[in-house]
Amino acid sequence: MTVSMSEPRSTLAESGGATAAPPKLDPEWTRVLGLYERDLTAIAAAPRTITAYHRDLVQTAVWADRMDLAPEEVGHRDLRRYAASLSSQGLAPSTIARKLAAVRGLYAFLLRTGRVGQNPADLVSAPKAESKLPTVLSAEQMALLLDRVTANSPLEIRDRAMLELAYSCGLRSEELISLDVDAIDFDSEQIAVIGKGSRHRRLPVGEPAQRAMEAYLVKARPGLTGDPTEKAMFVSRNGKRLSPSDVSRRLSIWVRQAAAAGGISPHALRHSFATHLLEGGADLRTIQELLGHSSISTTQVYTHLDAARLRDAYAGSHPRA
Repeated sequence: MTVSMSEPRSTLAESGGATAAPPKLDPEWTRVLGLYERDLTAIAAAPRTITAYHRDLVQTAVWADRMDLAPEEVGHRDLRRYAASLSSQGLAPSTIARKLAAVRGLYAFLLRTGRVGQNPADLVSAPKAESKLPTVLSAEQMALLLDRVTANSPLEIRDRAMLELAYSCGLRSEELISLDVDAIDFDSEQIAVIGKGSRHRRLPVGEPAQRAMEAYLVKARPGLTGDPTEKAMFVSRNGKRLSPSDVSRRLSIWVRQAAAAGGISPHALRHSFATHLLEGGADLRTIQELLGHSSISTTQVYTHLDAARLRDAYAGSHPRA
């Protein structure tokens, strides 16, 4: 069975970020990557995930081509040499781990479909990345940020609703911008969200977020989009669905207005949501369900955050700390 995958997508040069010409791959590697991309699409992997995997796997395929290795000939020792070559380029451990995860996914697919006899990546340990706790705003900082959005103009009303909802429900940027206008149910005080892997969940919406959303839908959105067929909940001044970069840009504006620390991403609202729930007594399973995590281990990072907060409080207040 041959699957055509035209030219591999353009990738960014590892060194400078300039656009590089698409590499010429061995036809067998092109075929295998095409099959895997089709499989990822069939299981509803996010487009950004598919693009990221493709970029990393093209780099792997180019390296294997240089080593004169066909897909079925790659062994765990080869992948260790590949990881070493990535390290010698100065790539961060987290980047190398991500690239090896993409390779592991490819060979899991090839093993499942009978194209190889084992997954060579299973015997290759990823380098340990430096553990970094996510950025979290305190409840006071969160209130300052949200209250700074004065909601006078249509765009301000939209931004207030968008940020209130992101914090109230712990939404990812992608979940926020993918909402359709009929997603929120004010009667049940819930919103329907489609998360990673097309998993659906219904989330409670707090009263401040409900008020902000009602104001947006009544006062702002009709003026931003004159198209009655537009389904997007949050739209630009041109009436089109926002992008993740739009959300980041607007949040950056309000962070500066609130004189908050720089470097706060939309994901910090999600981290703050989870941390404040934990501090308020919510259990991890509940937080896992609200965040849409498939594994409890992903949610457990918030226990580390809470422990770090307790250590800081202890060090700053105990006389013999």
